[in-house]
Formats: sequence, C-alpha cells, structure tokens
Amino acid sequence: MKNRILNIGLMAMLATMLTGCELVGDIFQAGVGVGVFIVIAVIVLIIWLISRFRK
Repeated sequence: MKNRILNIGLMAMLATMLTGCELVGDIFQAGVGVGVFIVIAVIVLIIWLISRFRK
C-alpha cells in the first residue's frame, strides 16, 4: 500500500513538473515572437523617420 501511494505521489509530482516546463517554454516562445515584432517595428520607425527628414 505504501509503495502504491509513493508511486502515485511520484507520478503526480512528475506530471506537474513536466507541464511547468512546457508552460515556461511556451512563455519564452511567445516572448521571442513579441521581441521580433518590437525589433521590426523599431526598424520601420527609424526608416520612416529618416525618409521624413530627407525631404
């Protein structure tokens, strides 16, 4: 009985740790997407400002 409870507890702990890692991975992946978007927006803004002052 104790061995079964230990196994169930171990499985529950592993399941929560694995989903936590997946969550962190998804958060970092979303952060990369937002970072790329911000970099592209800044580059477009700089190009727009340069073209505005050249006229």
